[in-house]
Amino acid sequence: MISGDGGSPNGATQFTESSASAVLQEACRTAGLDPSGAELLRLGSNAVYRLASISAVVRIARDPGSLDEMTRAVRVARWLEAEDFPATRVLPRVRQPLEAGGSVVTFWESAQDDEEYARLDELADLLRRLHWLEEPESLGLPYFDPFARLDAGLRALDGVGKDDRSFLEKRAGELHKAYDGLDFVLPFGMIHGDANIGNVIRHRAGQAILIDLDGFALAPREWDLVLTAIYYERFGWHTRAEYESFVYHYGFDLMNWPGYPVLADVRELMMVVWLGHQVTTSAEAAEEFTRRVNALRTGASRRDWRPF
Repeated sequence: MISGDGGSPNGATQFTESSASAVLQEACRTAGLDPSGAELLRLGSNAVYRLASISAVVRIARDPGSLDEMTRAVRVARWLEAEDFPATRVLPRVRQPLEAGGSVVTFWESAQDDEEYARLDELADLLRRLHWLEEPESLGLPYFDPFARLDAGLRALDGVGKDDRSFLEKRAGELHKAYDGLDFVLPFGMIHGDANIGNVIRHRAGQAILIDLDGFALAPREWDLVLTAIYYERFGWHTRAEYESFVYHYGFDLMNWPGYPVLADVRELMMVVWLGHQVTTSAEAAEEFTRRVNALRTGASRRDWRPF
């Protein structure tokens, strides 16, 4: 699976399969659901479980301070459902989000029986449609500030070496200056916030739907295109044909915009800092973090970066 690598920067110090399972048990008891036989689907910015007792998915946020963010995600999901937009749906008749074991938990309808991601052209179609919607003020969407997120992530980056942290802080400062000089060309408005192939899945009914709605915000729409561009251009995770299908269906090639290299550098740095929060609990993450920081230091190819 390809992930956005860009979840909340303020990860809990310990977020393991064991601790997430304990939260799952408590949350399901509170919600009146049976957690027996639940399957862990993902352990990253969120722990994601599929329940065996009913057709439902449980998401446990890594960041214990994400209550406002997840409350907004539930509001967004209900609004998208009212708009008949293809997206993940919250589980009805369950009060949410709720807090359990110091974590924030939400409950969602299960959209598929077997994990299957949609295509890039379908992601582009969904983003194009999303960007045409006019969001109500009642959603309370925040303005997307990548450097506020980066700064918070860097402050909480306790598990990495001092030299690496200092290097990342300096790079963030340099990119902040470059970012302030960008001239965005797409309209400002609502974005998904972590739009990538890992967040568009195939519903069991056949259609592509957007998932992970907690990053919705107000920003230049270029932010919803940059992950697909760097996954192709920098990491080689998409083929040229796949990327061209994305561009054709959305109607804009971000890589032709002069500001693309700076935006790509910022998004790439966000991915590296996010990964830095996983180094104390995952040997694979620690190895990958070292690889990525070395590439940033030396300007080496990113083609050996592995998705997380």
